[in-house]
This record gives sequence, structure tokens and C-alpha cells, in this order.
Amino acid sequence: MNNEDNFESVWSKAIPFKEQVQIFKRLMKFVMNFKREMLIAIVGAFLVSVINMALPFGLQYFLDHFLVKQTAMVQIILFAGFLYAFGALLKAILQFTYEFSFALGSEKSLELVRKKLYKKLHTLGMRYFDQTPAGSIVSRVTNDTMTLSNFLSVLSSVVISFFSIVSALVAMFMTNKTAGFLVLLFLPVLLLIMWLYSVQSSKLYRNYRERLSRINTNLNESIEGVSLIQQFKQEKRMTGEFEKENGGLMETRFNMIRMNSLLLSPLTSMLYSLALAISLMYFGFPLHETFVPAGVVYAFSQYISQFFNPISNMMDQMTLFQDGIVSGKRIFRILDNTEYEPKQDAQEGLTISKGKIEFKHVNFSYDGKNEILHDITFTVNPGETLGIVGHTGSGKSSIINVMMRFYEFYKGQILIDGIDIKKYPKEELRKKLGLVLQEPFMFYGDIASNIRLYNKSITDEQVKKAAEAVQADRFIEKMPGKYHAKILEGGSELSQGERQLISFARTLVTDPRVLVLDEATANVDTETETMIQQGLKRLRKGRTTLAIAHRLSTIADADQIIVLDKGRIIEKGTHEELLAKKGYYYDLYTLQNNSDNREKNL
Repeated sequence: MNNEDNFESVWSKAIPFKEQVQIFKRLMKFVMNFKREMLIAIVGAFLVSVINMALPFGLQYFLDHFLVKQTAMVQIILFAGFLYAFGALLKAILQFTYEFSFALGSEKSLELVRKKLYKKLHTLGMRYFDQTPAGSIVSRVTNDTMTLSNFLSVLSSVVISFFSIVSALVAMFMTNKTAGFLVLLFLPVLLLIMWLYSVQSSKLYRNYRERLSRINTNLNESIEGVSLIQQFKQEKRMTGEFEKENGGLMETRFNMIRMNSLLLSPLTSMLYSLALAISLMYFGFPLHETFVPAGVVYAFSQYISQFFNPISNMMDQMTLFQDGIVSGKRIFRILDNTEYEPKQDAQEGLTISKGKIEFKHVNFSYDGKNEILHDITFTVNPGETLGIVGHTGSGKSSIINVMMRFYEFYKGQILIDGIDIKKYPKEELRKKLGLVLQEPFMFYGDIASNIRLYNKSITDEQVKKAAEAVQADRFIEKMPGKYHAKILEGGSELSQGERQLISFARTLVTDPRVLVLDEATANVDTETETMIQQGLKRLRKGRTTLAIAHRLSTIADADQIIVLDKGRIIEKGTHEELLAKKGYYYDLYTLQNNSDNREKNL
């Protein structure tokens, strides 16, 4: 089964009615956080429905008791007009009040959903982001939450419609019970149509939301990989993929429009006309014992309108309701996700002071099935440097990932200063373990903010000292604005080496006890690497350092080197000891030296 078939089989299914009810209840919990706004809106809607019932009744009474009998004096006519105008004005004020309150409560609810969603994303573990495309996540935080805004506005319509329908039915039965019963017979038909629409439309809206998410994913990948796309002339293929997704989205929209055109307003309007015709036929039926007053006919026709118009509005907004239900399901998939970051059994007051690192028989798997690290055991004393080498996929970065607590390990133990790493508060680990990655990321802002990362406790002087320590000040001082020079997202105006130097300064400005380097010099030129190495020699003094190395010459002075192969430590020792063994490390070092010599001779 290809991906497209799998997509259709999973996301073209209707959401069961029972599940829709559960999603609605959960969404209502967000709304209920703002009870005051909702209560004002509900009371206002109720009063408007009472006025809607009273105004036709008042006109009916005036017509039948004064105009028909021609007993209406000027004072009565003016008084009746004043009452009607006052009722209309009061209705307008109440309408503004409840609509404003509903809108205010909806916006506050939307803000709360986004805050909870954003906060939840930052509690999820790295594995979730490994498996979920960035475009899909962005779509849920932006598009789906915006859809909820429309969904919450439907609540206003539902409440108002409910009061209007109930008040209209009460008024009809008070006016004429038989005619009221005839109109009431249409209610089961309308409810059946609404149920049928909710079942059939949910799969279309579900399909639509997921296709929109796929378009966002496709667009996100295209923007981030635009240089690669142009380099390998992949524009035609990427355009074709986008057109395919966009075409599928358009087809889904067409299906939604066809169904909405059939089951919503047109059908409701037809039933309204039929109910009005039946009631008029009943009032005009010649077997009536007494003449039906004109005021009764007028009032009853108004009540029929007040009965069907809210239902018609509700049917029109069923599209927003279904879209909101589908978006709610997608949002709750994130909120209900249990792929949390590793938990700490933190003990207050524990601090990392020396930086001694111990791995004891650590085993690790990313998916819980395929083991990546097998029985990893080593010790790095305070102030020492451990080099970690091995071919791609040997498990070098996995050691860093479990030590930084990005992923949970399942067997063995990791100790820092003799204490289980799980017992340290997460804040202490982040403060005392400084990580420099192979691919540094620059945030929009300036040089200084990218070094301090908006930590207000870090002074400008500390920022400058960190930059000087890694010799980043050499190019920073030449930039317009120096430490306040603007940086675009990703730092595209900086070279790879310059971004890496800022990344070093960013890590070192916090003065970590343990320095972790994940092939930090793999993508920089030889001159920049020499600058970094000179800075690192000074910075490693007094700090425990774990350095994953691509170029073995950069860790030749390490106190200890471990060699990994398929997740196991196959060799261990100093640079000289490993060369003397003439094993895996010796072969790797010799191969690199020969390659470097050939490049120099070219």
C-alpha cells in the first residue's frame, strides 16, 4: 500500500457521532474557563428570544383588538408604536451585548487553546519531532486553532437558535395548538438532516484538514530546501507534488460544496415554505367553526419564520461546526500525546560542581525495539577530555542524546559527580551541560541576543568575553553594529564557520561544568577550525569535555578516546595507545592522514 492509499484509508473515514460529542465536550471545557462572558451572552440571547416572541404577540393584539375593530385612537397608536420601537431598540442593545460577550469569550478560549498547545509541544520528547513533519505541527498550531475560532462562534448561533426555536414553539402553541403541532412535525425531519450531515461531512472535513496539513508540510520542505531543489533541478518534481496535493484539496472542497448545497439552506428553505403553506391552508380551511383573525395569521407566520430561520442559520454554520470538530480532533492528538521528554526524579538542591561523568552498562533504543547502544561503560574524571569516534551510525550522537536527557535510556545508569543523572533538576542539567551541535541555528535578532539567548542575567561584558574566548570577536567587530548587528532567521548572512563560533560563544557564556561537542568543527574550514581549537584548549581547562570527532587530529590530545562500532565500545585508550594497538582506530587515523596528504599535494 502506498502513502496515498494509506492517507485515503485513514483520513477519509467519518468521525463517529459519539466521538464528535466527546470532542465537543472537551472543547467546551476551554470555553467554560470564561463563564462570566458566556453567562452574559446566554442571558442576553434568552432576553432577545423573549422579545422576538413578544413583538409579534403585541402586534397581533393591536391588530385584533384595535385596528380591526377601528377603536384605535391616536394615543393608542402612538403608544403601540413607542412600545414596538422600544422593544426593537432594546433587542438591538441586547444583541450587541451577547454577540460581543460571545466573541470575547471565543477569542479568550482560542488564546487558551494556543497557549496550551504551544506549551504541550515544548514538553514532548525529541522522538515526537523526529516522527512528525514540522509543516504538520505548524498547521495545527495556526490553521486548526484559527478554525476553532469559527467553531466557537457557532456556539453563539446554537444558543440563540435554541432559545429562538423554543420560544417560537411556545408562542405557536399559545396561538393555535393544532397549527403548532403541524409545524412541530417538521422538527424530526430537520434533526435527521442535521445528523446525516454531521456523519457524512466529518470524513470530508477530516480529509480536507489533513490535505491542508500535507500542503503546509510540502511548502515548509520546499522553502527550507530551496537551495538544494535548485541545485539538483528538482523544481519540476516539487511543483508536480504540490499540484497533486493542491488538486486533491480542491477536489475535497468541491465535494464539500456539493454536499453543503444539497443538505443545508436549500433543503431548510423548502421545508420552511412547506410548513408555511400547510399552516396557511389550515387557517383558511372552510371547516373552521369561527373566523381566524388576521392578527393570529400574521403572528403565526412570524413564529414559523422565527422557528425555521435559526435552524437555517444553524445548518449554514454546520460547515464551521464540522470543520471545528475535525480541527479539535487534530489538536487533541497533540494534547493527548504521551511522547514526553524524559522525566526527572528531581531532588531539590542537587548541583553539578565537579563534572565527573560515568556511564555504567547503558543500553538505548530510539523505538524500543532496535537497540542502538549496547553496554556502554566509561568514566570521565573532572577536567578531562573524552574523544568519541566511530563511523556514521555507530552510536556517537546517541551517547550525547541520552546524557543530555533528550531521550530516555532503558538499561544501565549515568552518573554525574556520583549521582544518578535522573535525580538532578532539569534546569541544573541545562545550566551545567553545554552542548555545541554540528549545525548551529541562529534566531532572528542580533549577535548579542543569539549569544545570550535572551537570558537577561547575562551581561554585555560576559557576551563579549565569551566571543573573545572563541575568537568570534574577530569578525563581529568588523560587522556594522558589531554585537548589535542584525541576524536573519537561520543566520544566512553569516558563514558556516561564523555561525559555529557564535554557537560556541552561546554555550560558553553560561560557564558550563561539562562541555559537549557533537562534531562541532566538522563543517568549518581549516582556518576557522584552527581558531576554534585554539579557543577550546583554553576553555577545556577545568571543564569535563566530551567531544565527538570527525577529524581525529582534533582529539589527539584527549585524555581518553573510545571507539564505537555498531553501538559497542570496541577500543579505548589515549591517542598513542590506540595507534600502538594498530586496530580500528589506527586504520581510521591512517586513512584520514593519507587522504589529507593527497589533498595537500593536489
